[in-house]
This record gives sequence, structure tokens and C-alpha cells, in this order.
Amino acid sequence: GDWDFWIDWKDRRLWVTVVPIVLITFPAAVQAMLWERFRLPWGATVCVLALLFGEWINRYFNFWGWTYFPITMVFPSQIVPGAILLDIALMLSGSYLFTAIVGSMAWGLIFYPSNWPVIAPYHVPVEYNGMLMSVADLIGYHYVRTGTPEYIRMVEKGTLRTFGKDVAP
Repeated sequence: GDWDFWIDWKDRRLWVTVVPIVLITFPAAVQAMLWERFRLPWGATVCVLALLFGEWINRYFNFWGWTYFPITMVFPSQIVPGAILLDIALMLSGSYLFTAIVGSMAWGLIFYPSNWPVIAPYHVPVEYNGMLMSVADLIGYHYVRTGTPEYIRMVEKGTLRTFGKDVAP
């Protein structure tokens, strides 16, 4: 969803908690199905690769091809390392309980470090019109998506705010 679409939403607080929690459901379900029926320990990785393939198609055609947003503003998260760790936990233990506890913890803990090389250039602070913000916030400021929570978050010191597509004082 929006937590993984926009570069200015990929922040240090909410993005690293919301996205891994929401994203683990489908890889875990596919992993459990492939392990139960075929004893194949790579279900999460296959699911994540299929998800990323669909995400890149979506990002390219809908965001670049349709609205001309830069791809660097809407790229998907790196989730393959977490899926590999989830599959390794199941392969080494063979236990759903161990995988649910240790594998999901590894999934969540590797999420931010695996995304850091891509996200780091956008966390550089810049001064813009007397305000200190990150490069990601500056990009989000210039590519305004009105009526969405990103816009509400950007207008912190102004007199107008948007709530449900209408500007209100």
C-alpha cells in the first residue's frame, strides 16, 4: 500500500514496522503450503519474487508510464533477504513454531538493514526555504499527492490542511 509506494513514506519509524508486518502474511502462507504438501523449503522466496515482479510491473506502468512519477520515488522494498531467512528457518528446523518465532523475527530485523543502501541517499538532511527536511520529504513536497496522508504529513507549519481531498483551514 501507501507505506511502500512513496519514498517520503519510507521513514525511520512507521515504514519499518508496518511494511514487514503486512508483507509477511502471503510468504508465510505460501511457505506453509509448499512445505506441507511438497516439502519444498523455498515457498517464501518464490512468493516474494512473484510479488516483486508484480510490483515492478505496477510501478513501471502505473507510476511511470501513466503519471510520470520518477521510479526512484516509488520503488518497492527489498524483501528477498527476509524471505530467504524465513525459508532457512523452516528448512533447518522443520518446525512451524520455530519458523513463526525465529523466522518472523529475522524477517522483521533484516528488513531495514537490507533496504538501507537504497534508502540512505533519501535520508540526507537539506534546508529548503528555511525548513530542515530530508531529500525524500523534499521530493514528496514537489510531487504533491493531494488528499492523501502524505500531504497531511508534509504541511505541518502551514495554515491549510487537506482532509479527504478538500483543503480546510
